[in-house]
Order: sequence, then structure tokens, then C-alpha cells
Amino acid sequence: MSTHETCDVLVVGARAAGAATAMLLAERGLEVLLVDRGAYGTDTLSTHALMRGAVLQLKRWGLLQQIEAGATPPIRRTAFHYGDTVLPLALEPSHGVEALYAPRRTVLDPILVDAAKVAGATVRFRTGLVDLARDAKGRVIGAVLKGPTGATYAVAAERVIGADGAGSTVARLVAAPFEHRAAHATAVIYGYWSGLEVEGYHWHYRPGTSAGVIPTTGRETCVFAAMPPARLKGGDYPALYRAVLAECAPGLAARLDEARLEGRLTAFAGRPGFLRRAYGPGWALVGDAGYFKDPITAHGLTDALRDAELLARAVAAGTEAALEDFATLRRALSLPLFEVTDRIAAFDWDLEQLQALHRASSKAMQPEVEHLASLPVGTAGRSRQQPTLPAWQTAAAHFADPHTLANPSTLEKRP
Repeated sequence: MSTHETCDVLVVGARAAGAATAMLLAERGLEVLLVDRGAYGTDTLSTHALMRGAVLQLKRWGLLQQIEAGATPPIRRTAFHYGDTVLPLALEPSHGVEALYAPRRTVLDPILVDAAKVAGATVRFRTGLVDLARDAKGRVIGAVLKGPTGATYAVAAERVIGADGAGSTVARLVAAPFEHRAAHATAVIYGYWSGLEVEGYHWHYRPGTSAGVIPTTGRETCVFAAMPPARLKGGDYPALYRAVLAECAPGLAARLDEARLEGRLTAFAGRPGFLRRAYGPGWALVGDAGYFKDPITAHGLTDALRDAELLARAVAAGTEAALEDFATLRRALSLPLFEVTDRIAAFDWDLEQLQALHRASSKAMQPEVEHLASLPVGTAGRSRQQPTLPAWQTAAAHFADPHTLANPSTLEKRP
């Protein structure tokens, strides 16, 4: 293993949250290295839908036109189906947002990665985190990475940001504590259909089940079936998918007979939501690594982009006070919807109770949009100061000492 690199910030995970964070930090003049163990442009599990706050951010960042150019249709209407009762809603333009979007991750993630590159970030795929390195006081000062060839190398960084998903390796290595945990989870099966023409989002509910229709990239429509995780056991996902759709949205299920499933169905077994501590000495978490909410309210991508911007502003400010303000704000904006989402994921409601929960969820989203709309347009570049890292020679000595690794015995075992 060799030690030969330094950066201001190492971001682990180049999906929506990580790529957006890297872009915003690079725009503020920081030297950023963004890595991901996967390949550029690959798909991943997703709730697809971008809520108003996320669309507002993409427009302000100058990226919304690329979403539109990627054959992702604008969403201007949505309908809530409570049993046989339909409540149609038209999207009212607000804060410059005239439509919503639900791009495939094969579109959204590369747009953000490319924007990070343009901003000046260095991006490497097929590069995984092996371990973290710490100084004598326990502060994270960098990481050991493994590149595409299998060779390991060390990078010294003023801060390491974990954007590596709900099962975050960064969160595990720093033992980031849970501040809040949900009690319930939703299992979901979804697929992409062609030949299913719909206008806007459609959310279907009957006791014990939920389903949804989301127009997405390339004239395809994502159709999902949601249920308590216990129903997912058995493994016959196509049959269960059809059964849940027939229970929850029989009209939709019938329409699928005239449509075509593109590719295979994807199943998500469910995971209770959580809010982890947002930062610590030399590290921070963003996206699902720091805050994961059940997908039943389809707000995960909006959370990811929101927290990417809030964290980037705090890291660029360069103070512990700014990071603590970020953690406090993240908590305030997250918990009301987190709690409502957990109640919906319990699947113990009747349809009248569910409508009240949806009204509460809509109210919980409003402060988020108002806060994002209040942020100044453009970047507030940080003056290039000497990093607070030890001198490079000192950092190199830390990397060479196996005692500075979080778990040196696994150095060559983790991909």
C-alpha cells in the first residue's frame, strides 16, 4: 500500500447524495475526491419521485434541463385512490417549480456525477472504501481505498463523508450512533412497464396494501406494490406482485394485461428507518447513510439532495458550529415526516385515518421547501486556507501505522 494523495474532502458513494455533495463542495473551492465501488451510470433501488424541494434545487443548480432532456416527463397532476374514492390534485406552481419529475437513476445519478466533475471534483468508480485512518486523538484524517486493480492506497483528507447507503461502511467504522429509529417497514416490489399511458402520479391504498404508478424516463412507467414485509416471504415475487395489485388497485392490475414488463421485477424486503448522528471528528454522513426513511412516502431522493446542500454549506464554512447547526436543522426538517411515515408504514390504518396521515405528511414537507427556497442562489466560495490536516509527512506516518486503521485485520478482506 502506498500513500500519495491528499484532498480537502473524500466523499464515499457517488449516487445522488454523494455526487451532489461533491459538486457543491467543489463549487465552493474545496479539493474533492468522490469514489464509488460501483460503475458509472448503473441503476439502483429507488423511489424515483422528486418532490418540490428537490426539483427546486435541481433548477437552481442548472441541472433540471438535463433531467427534462433525458426523456423524463413533467408531472403536473397526482391522484390519491382511497379504495374506490379518487382525490385528484393539480400541482400548483410555487417557488419557480411548475412540475415534478421521477427520473430513472441511470439518468439522475450521472447528471450529478458529471456536474461534480465540471465543478472540479475528481471522480473514481470501481473504487471501494477499505478502512479509515485516524490521528493520535481519534480524529478521522483519511481513508484506505481499493481501486479497480485491487491495489490499496491511502488518501489523507480533512473530512471523510459517508454517502454509501443505509448499510454505510463509513457509519459502521466510526460507530455513528442512532438518534432515532422507526418501528415499522414496508416491503416493495416494482417494475417498469411500456404501453401503460398515465397522466401524473397515482397512489392507491386499501387496508394492508399500497400501490403506485410513476411515469419515468423513456416513456416507461414504474408500477409498485407495497405491503408489510411478512407477505414478501416465499419468493414468488411475480405472483405476489400481481396479487397485491389486484387487491389494492384492480383497475390498474387489469391494465397491465395490455402493457409490457420491461426487464425483471425488483423486490425490496424493507428496512426500518433511522436517523444517525450527522457528523463527528473528521467525518460526516449524508443521504441514506445518515438518514433513511421508509419508501412509502417516496421522499428519499428529496431528503438526499436537501441534506447534500445543507451539509456542503456546513463543511465549506469549516467550523464545528456550522456542522452542529446542520445536524440540528436536519433533525428539525426530518422528524415530523419521519414519524408520519413510520405510522403509514405500520399498515394498521383505515382509509379515513390514512387521509389524516397524508394531510400531516403534506404539512410536514412545507418547512423543507420554504427553507430550501430561502437559500441564496449560487455558491459562497470559501477562501483557500491551509488545511487543518497535519502536515502531509505526519499524515503519511499515520497511514503507515496499522494502529491508526479502524480495523487493520480486515484490510485486505473488504472489497
